[in-house]
Amino acid sequence: MIKIGIPSKGRLRKDTLKVFYKKKLKIFSERGERDLFGYIKSYKNIKITYLHAREIVERLGDGSLDIGFSGYDLLKESEINIQNKVIVKKRYNFGNATLVIAVPNDWIDVQTIADLEEIAFEFKDKKKSRLRVATKYPNLTREFLFSKGVTQFKLVKSLGATEIYPFTGSSEIITDITSTGETLKANNLRILKDGEILKSQACLMISKKSQKIKGLKRILSILSK
Repeated sequence: MIKIGIPSKGRLRKDTLKVFYKKKLKIFSERGERDLFGYIKSYKNIKITYLHAREIVERLGDGSLDIGFSGYDLLKESEINIQNKVIVKKRYNFGNATLVIAVPNDWIDVQTIADLEEIAFEFKDKKKSRLRVATKYPNLTREFLFSKGVTQFKLVKSLGATEIYPFTGSSEIITDITSTGETLKANNLRILKDGEILKSQACLMISKKSQKIKGLKRILSILSK
């Protein structure tokens, strides 16, 4: 049995299903769109499971999924031991977004990462606190800031709309995933000139544990054409 994970909601789900339909691999579900499982009539050896995009990456890592569709950003955010167990077979032209660092518009003296570094030290020296960065991507954010020489910061886990955190006293700045930047602009936030952390898109991935499963190469060749 080949186990395939598809995002359970949103645009990523819709666009992933289009990949199957274009390949004449129509997915059926017993209870319609709310069903968590699906099947392809012409492939009795395939089981479809609808999961959160983050969970798909994790399950590919532990081998409980053989094939999965998820965002490149979520793969790179996962722990390194998971990344080492997943192979990206194809990148699609949908789900395009960029993880960025954004600051409030009234931080007029902060235009680059170098400026941010100065502010971080100012927070430490004058306010005796660390610059707070709200994010849903702590691993990527930490790695990026350290690589740029910014070390005096504290990560704040975002549990919802990250863009409101600086205006509720929960953080000073944020990192967030954006397609157009319009939501950030609408919330009085500005992307730093060199604040691009990672470009992402939807990807077809497989678990390294599953490479020798019977029939896997055939379905991969169809999906990745």
